[in-house]
Parts: sequence; structure tokens; C-alpha cells
Amino acid sequence: MTDPRAASRPVQAVVLAGGQGSRLRPYTDDRPKPMVEIPGTGTPIIGHQLSWLAEEGVTDVVVSCGHLAEVLQQWLESADLPLSVTTVVEPEPLGRGGGLKFAAARLPHPDQPWYATNGDIWTRFSLRDMADFHTERDAVATLALARPRIPWGAVRTDGFGHITDFIEAPPSTFEINAGVYVFSAGFAALLPERGDHERTTFPRLARERRLAGFPIPQGSYWRAIDTAKDLTEAAKELATAQSR
Repeated sequence: MTDPRAASRPVQAVVLAGGQGSRLRPYTDDRPKPMVEIPGTGTPIIGHQLSWLAEEGVTDVVVSCGHLAEVLQQWLESADLPLSVTTVVEPEPLGRGGGLKFAAARLPHPDQPWYATNGDIWTRFSLRDMADFHTERDAVATLALARPRIPWGAVRTDGFGHITDFIEAPPSTFEINAGVYVFSAGFAALLPERGDHERTTFPRLARERRLAGFPIPQGSYWRAIDTAKDLTEAAKELATAQSR
């Protein structure tokens, strides 16, 4: 039996892959950040993203390129991809919001909803569930929310100031923007031509109660690849998962 919610789920997406990745040097000296390989997989970050998007029903992706765009474009042209990919390169720096709007203009179905993801996110969770959550709340935009582990050990104390426990790398008590989004068709028109949508569009939608937050389900994998340590940790987590 066909799920009636399927008709409102996106089949198109934008991947923002233009960052310089300065904190990942020397890995990013000769390639853009999304082209850095996850150790032990032989596949760059964006390869994992495109496979995930295809598994979640996406058929068309626009990749917004920037730093060393030609390296990413060459890989996309030669790779055996599970969906259709178009690349765009900003003629000049437009900021995050302007860049998102520029890329969205190339989506094949402008009258339909779409996903977007930052190019340095490695994750697995149900985008279909996130799309249903977005529709149920009649949101214009929905952000995936994560609780990353903080990079330091933490302590617990009692009411008298005595330390009662040590906790290694506990999850954050705050949810953060996980860099994965669902947008309604009209969202692109709300983006600035230039500048940062997280300082303009998102706050306005939040005030209007049209911005939703979807908590990534507990037990789902999520990691932003920002530093060499993140690569090392991702490789360890992968090895642990494969040994189970």
C-alpha cells in the first residue's frame, strides 16, 4: 500500500560544498573539504552523502562548489553515482544564504520541497521521517538537531561541591544545528541574494513559528568533519560499528 505522505517528501537536494576547510589542512591543500576521504572507506565525504540521499528517495542533487571546484567536479563526472548531479560555482562570494539561493535556482522542480546539507556532514538517519515531521508542522524550513559529544571529560558534583563522578566526552546538553535541512518550495524566495540566512531568514521564520527542529533519533550516526581529529574519530567509530 502506498504511503500517502510520500507525495510530500522531497526528491531533490542541494549539497553546500564550497568551504575551504582550513582546519582540515593538509588534507584540503589539494582538494575541497567534501573530497576528503573517511579513513577505511576509500570514499570521500560527499560520496557517502550522495549514497545516503539516494537511499532516502532523492533523484536529483545540485552541488554548490567553491574552493578547488574542479577537483570535485572531476570526481563527480567520473564516479558511478546513484542519482543525477548538477554542479554550480558562484561567480563571486555570495555568503551562505546567497550561495544557497544561487544553488536552489538550479533545482529541477522549483515548485516542490527540497533537502539541503552541508558538505562536511557524515550521517545516517531517516530523511523521510524528517520530511514527514516538516509537513506535519506546516513549517517553511526544518533543521535537523544533534547533540554532539563535547571534546572534554566532564564532572558531576553534589550540592556541597564534592565531585561524585567523571564522565568521558558526554553528549552536549544543548541541541545544535546539524547541517541537514528540509525546505518548502517557497523557502528559496525568502533567502537573501547575498549574506547569511542564519542571521536573517531563520530568525524571521522562528519569530513567525514557521521554523521547526527535528531531533536526530537517538542511536543514529552524526558527525561534522571539521578537523583531522574528526577524521580519526570517524574511522574509530566505523571500525567499532563493523566489528559488532
